[in-house]
Amino acid sequence: MLSVVTGMPADIGAEMITNENIELITFTGGVPVGKLIARTAGYKRQVLELGGNDPLIILNDLSDDDLAKAADLAVAGATKNSGQRCTAVKRILCQESVADRFVPMVLERARKIRFGDPMDRSTDLGTVVHEKAAALFEKRVYMAAEQGAEVLYDPGRKGALLPPIVVDRVPHTSELVMEETFGPIIPIVRAPDNDDELIALSNSTAFGLSSGVCTNDFRRMQKYIAGLQVGTVNIWEVPGYRIEMSPFGGIKDSGNGYKEGVIEAMKSFTNVKTFSLPWA
Repeated sequence: MLSVVTGMPADIGAEMITNENIELITFTGGVPVGKLIARTAGYKRQVLELGGNDPLIILNDLSDDDLAKAADLAVAGATKNSGQRCTAVKRILCQESVADRFVPMVLERARKIRFGDPMDRSTDLGTVVHEKAAALFEKRVYMAAEQGAEVLYDPGRKGALLPPIVVDRVPHTSELVMEETFGPIIPIVRAPDNDDELIALSNSTAFGLSSGVCTNDFRRMQKYIAGLQVGTVNIWEVPGYRIEMSPFGGIKDSGNGYKEGVIEAMKSFTNVKTFSLPWA
């Protein structure tokens, strides 16, 4: 049986978390609320799916055709759903030696996106959740520009309608890419050609939800799968790629290690019982 209880968090939130008849709490949302639930719920089982600033990592073994494919992933991953997915591409970490070939491909694709009225069937990209959010994300872009980033494409925000904004040479410590920027920004961080340094850079944020890596070198695939501090590593796919049967969830500020997905959800909502029978 499914029961739906509606109400304002201030009215029902504490009761839903602390009521002794509730055995499991699942939450998808922001980090502060997730941590509040974790502190308050105590002994109750919890499945928390929180924020992310997921990287798409572009390695330097790629041909021009491969870079074009990676650019397709980068732009689609950053702008689908107006970038309002916890697994949207929030950072594009491109190794320096291929960045000058890769960035123009990203810019070309971003310029082709039709943005505007979300009710118009010809529109590729609509609004974000509200004007305040759009203004915040726009502000982060220009804060990064003050730190040395280059804004390559910005057709201009109109209220909650935030267009795809391409930003190159983003400092990896800027708020734009250290926090979860929940909109259609396409920020490119030029990263070291050394894989160990790039992995450390990718791991330098508080989040650890998902990631994508573009490389054709199997040994490097293994290295990044092992080294990235995230719940998911997708090779030649965006961080948001998943099938419902696969485990999904993050670590660090992205979650407490418990997973979503059909099978994992069944585990969360049930109790495992071990039994034995006599053989004689």
